[in-house]
Amino acid sequence: MRDNPAQPAAGHRLCALAEIADPGAKGFSFREGDKLFMGFLVRQGDQVFGYIDRCPHAGLPLATFGERFLTREGDLILCSSHGALFRPRDGLCIGGPCAGKALWPWRVRVEDGAVVAG
Repeated sequence: MRDNPAQPAAGHRLCALAEIADPGAKGFSFREGDKLFMGFLVRQGDQVFGYIDRCPHAGLPLATFGERFLTREGDLILCSSHGALFRPRDGLCIGGPCAGKALWPWRVRVEDGAVVAG
């Protein structure tokens, strides 16, 4: 069940898998009335992980500069506001002021070469 009516329903096509660099990330925002949903996808090979774009420390979006969700190496998710680092596979913060907390997952899946809300 979706808590936010602006969050895309299960089965909603988000993008082609090829539109996300490997490794890479892509942000999304959806609006319904006065509700806004912001999320992002992280690709590592054929795997894609989805997260709500909100830092568990300060509640701010992670990428304040364009769509830079990852470190330069592309191996960790980076909060550009305060430098927290998160593992892509489970969103766990492994460094920074919210160490031990995790990003909120956004269920997504790869289906026939496309990434869809799950």
